[in-house]
Amino acid sequence: MTHHEEIDFVITWVDGNDKAWRNEKAKYNPEAGTDDDDVRYRDWELLKYWFRGVEKFAPWVRKIHFITWGHVPEWLDTSNPKLHIVRHEDYIPKEYLPVFNSNVLELYMHKIEGLSEHFVYFNDDFYLVDKIMPEVFFKSGKPCDMLAFQPVVANPKNPVMSHLYLNNSLVLCKYFNKRENVKQHPGNYFKPGYPSLYFFYNMLEMAFPLYTGFFTVHGPSPYLKETFQEIWEKEEAMLKNVSTHRFRSNDDVTPYLFREWQKLSNNFVPTNVLKYFRYFNIDNENKKLLQTIEKQKKKIICINDGDIGADFEHVKQKVQQAFSKILPEVSSFERTAGSATE
Repeated sequence: MTHHEEIDFVITWVDGNDKAWRNEKAKYNPEAGTDDDDVRYRDWELLKYWFRGVEKFAPWVRKIHFITWGHVPEWLDTSNPKLHIVRHEDYIPKEYLPVFNSNVLELYMHKIEGLSEHFVYFNDDFYLVDKIMPEVFFKSGKPCDMLAFQPVVANPKNPVMSHLYLNNSLVLCKYFNKRENVKQHPGNYFKPGYPSLYFFYNMLEMAFPLYTGFFTVHGPSPYLKETFQEIWEKEEAMLKNVSTHRFRSNDDVTPYLFREWQKLSNNFVPTNVLKYFRYFNIDNENKKLLQTIEKQKKKIICINDGDIGADFEHVKQKVQQAFSKILPEVSSFERTAGSATE
């Protein structure tokens, strides 16, 4: 990298099979229709491959900050010097605990002790499957990302997300004027190399004077801590209100607010992030997913869980086998006999 910035990875993880966690969650069980879906928490047992992928394909990472309610996998070697176990109480104000809302967990990431200024946030369903360089995430100290418009869609199957994306846009439009921003920074919207579809989206969206929404890549997000600090200074009351939501709520905002803020502030490097990334909704067959892993057709993938009924164990085995073909070696993050534990 130009300035050789230190880059950390942050990942959130929940052990949905932990009885203590499930019992505490049940004490605060929300009303029907909110975020209490067990499918979101079932374990595909792929976390080992996340760590193997980081060690093999991104050895330049300075530190991994592993956010957890308190549980850690039995196999995880917590004595690894590159690993920082972060419990919710370590960085979230105690008045908002316990919390089961991922949006709240993500709003405070800049408070993690020892976190580098440049960091990449991963959900636990994002995986590295080929060698990747720091320049994919940051160049000259700025996040690499793509600025594209996309209307917020009213999705009755997942109505909460429609609210969240609109809430993000409502905050952003308080500080940025759509047409002025495009006029001042046209290269951020019409960068050669962007997918042609998003050139079209951006041209079409100019017919509307106000923001209708943003295209969001559901993949690893490069962030600057200063972005979080700036928005917290400007929107502290709103963010504190969101922090009171133990479970995902229609009134939340998401970390994409911070990501879009960086882009609208011209504090990013326009990049076609889809060049390296592909998103998969898992189903009963997964031919393209398995091929992408085994043949390393992309550098990063997202495996989004889905309703696969009784085939769960069979599909899980197939996905694990695909990962084992490219990542067969045990990583230094995996505990061996005699390794230290907390």
